[in-house]
Amino acid sequence: MGRRNLIHKIDLTPPKQLQTLIENRRVFNLNNCELNIYESYQKAFGVPLTFNDLVITSMVTGKKVMHLANQPDFEYLPGETVILPAKQPMVIDFPESTHSKPTQCIALTVNSEYVQDTMQYLNTCYNSGNDDGHSWNIDFSQYHFSNDTEIAETINKIIRNCSSGDKAKNIYADLSLKELLIRLVQSQYLKRVELDKNDKRNYSRQHFLLDYIHGHLTEKLGVDALSRKAYMSRNEFFKWFRLQFGISPLEYINRERIKLAKQLLGNQNTTVTETAYQCGFTDVNYFVRLFKKSEGITPGTFKDFVLRGSVIQGLRVEP
Repeated sequence: MGRRNLIHKIDLTPPKQLQTLIENRRVFNLNNCELNIYESYQKAFGVPLTFNDLVITSMVTGKKVMHLANQPDFEYLPGETVILPAKQPMVIDFPESTHSKPTQCIALTVNSEYVQDTMQYLNTCYNSGNDDGHSWNIDFSQYHFSNDTEIAETINKIIRNCSSGDKAKNIYADLSLKELLIRLVQSQYLKRVELDKNDKRNYSRQHFLLDYIHGHLTEKLGVDALSRKAYMSRNEFFKWFRLQFGISPLEYINRERIKLAKQLLGNQNTTVTETAYQCGFTDVNYFVRLFKKSEGITPGTFKDFVLRGSVIQGLRVEP
């Protein structure tokens, strides 16, 4: 999955206040959402759980194994999020939970009418420039993913708002909740366009530009050149790209170059310097700084780990 941006640690429930050792629950209710904090202190298997509203869950500490109907089982680790529709049953294993290393996870349920109203507003006011029939909506086929920086920061804000004693917390939570829904949809849309970019039936402006970027990652790629490809002014293109995908064109280019670099670093005969140049970077020091900012470790350290097939905190390294 790559780099996973972690949710900030949440204070555990005091031992005397624990109601159960498996999925002990604390609840914070707001106008349009409910924050649940679950903790498990011993191993358990086959624990059922269902929510009546759309739920956005994020792992804080520990590990779960998730079982969803008609889907392959998967490990659920800190820095990852799962989003499911209302009344979606799940069965959970806690293979490593102990008193000294409990599993902690947040589950944010969101009122269905609130989600519908938010999507309707976005489709009414911000759906111009889409030439592939795209509309703002939650895509539940992309239910398990690593948190990017923005999603992790927004979830952290919501946790702070929900658990605070501020009289205006409903207002702050409402703003952060809308931001989270927008960022989730943008992230899902970007992934969908990337997956569909080779399907000529979906060759929209969005698909064309991402396909062009991927085909020229090793070359000089500037916003001016891309805006000309999109038949837009530089400013129009920058705003349009960010609205569609939630990140700037340069952020996307650098992200894809880092992905390519991670693949190349798995080659024992390729040096960090060679990797930087092969990925379109002209400054090796800039590449190292960007890689460390993105992945939390230097390219050299990553190379050592990936060749051993290791797993380190905040990063799944796959050979």
